[in-house]
Amino acid sequence: YQRRVHGDSENMMLPQQAQVIVLNPSAKRESGRKAQFANIRAAKAMADVVRTTLGPRSMLKMLLDPMGGIVLTNDGNAILREIEVAHPAAKSMVEISRAQDEEVGDGTKSVVILAGEFMQAAELFIEKDMHPTVIVGAYFQALEKALKIVNDLSIEIKIDDEKEIERIVRSSVATKNVSKWGDLVCKMAITAVNKVTMNVNGRKDIDTKKYAKVEKIPGGTIEECMVLDGVMVNKDLTHPQMRKRIENPRIILLDCPLEYKKGESQTNMELTKEEDFKKALQMEEDEVKKVCDAILALKPDVVLTEKGVSDLAQHFFLKKNVTVLRRLRKTDNNRIARVSGATIVNRPEELQESDVGTQCGLYELKKNWR
Repeated sequence: YQRRVHGDSENMMLPQQAQVIVLNPSAKRESGRKAQFANIRAAKAMADVVRTTLGPRSMLKMLLDPMGGIVLTNDGNAILREIEVAHPAAKSMVEISRAQDEEVGDGTKSVVILAGEFMQAAELFIEKDMHPTVIVGAYFQALEKALKIVNDLSIEIKIDDEKEIERIVRSSVATKNVSKWGDLVCKMAITAVNKVTMNVNGRKDIDTKKYAKVEKIPGGTIEECMVLDGVMVNKDLTHPQMRKRIENPRIILLDCPLEYKKGESQTNMELTKEEDFKKALQMEEDEVKKVCDAILALKPDVVLTEKGVSDLAQHFFLKKNVTVLRRLRKTDNNRIARVSGATIVNRPEELQESDVGTQCGLYELKKNWR
């Protein structure tokens, strides 16, 4: 049996497949030399934005945030994160600044301006038809050379020498707007870092993002700023008759509401008798009392929760002379857990003596800090 096919007659018999659209038809697509020059222009534009904020004669940028507030700053990361950019290369410049701020904490302007200059220097070689991979390889060689020179120029720093540490901090603060209060800011920064330093397996662990917090109180002057040896929470008591000062308190931290749990979806109750309504209310009260009794069994002085506290629960705690704070931030709860040695618990009925924090020296409520 022999089969012959003439031309594309067999292909013409096959059904046509639907067209697959990979890219948005309205999207603008660039490639080759045109895309490379566009990336260079975008990087230079981002570098020019922060260029005027660098150096001893730098100027502040006035920014309007999405909430309508005005921000005056010369911090590179603060400026770039407020700018909405659509170009991929420009977004990479913003990411460079953010990474520098998270890893080092300083040099956000310098790294953006340097990246812009590197891109501008590469433009000449691209015009001479040099391949981008060759240029990138040369930059990696320059990086190795620069790291070698930096290691040769670097000097060892004694962490115990406060004057030397203060000089390093001052070099970073000098470029900021608070340089007028350099002595105060440097001492506060060093004290705050020392407060949150932990020795873990023979090495120092410093997590300022997690454990160091800046709390702003309207009014006053910069000279009134201070570093607190503890945790400050901008919250008021749930009841005015609760204690405002407790020495060596027993602290319980919760991540659950101290109120009757409502139905997740719409719940209907059909009541045929007046006693049924009283029973329903009594069941809610019994549930709240059960939760409160589980907490009060450990004889706490202060109870803090990230969720709400019902009026009934406040009544039970007030009768036992227990202070309650509600709707704390998760970050604040973690800081209090570290200070007091308490464990954040999700189910009050599972509370144990080991979960109670006893390392706190003083709980105090202050109003009008000025």
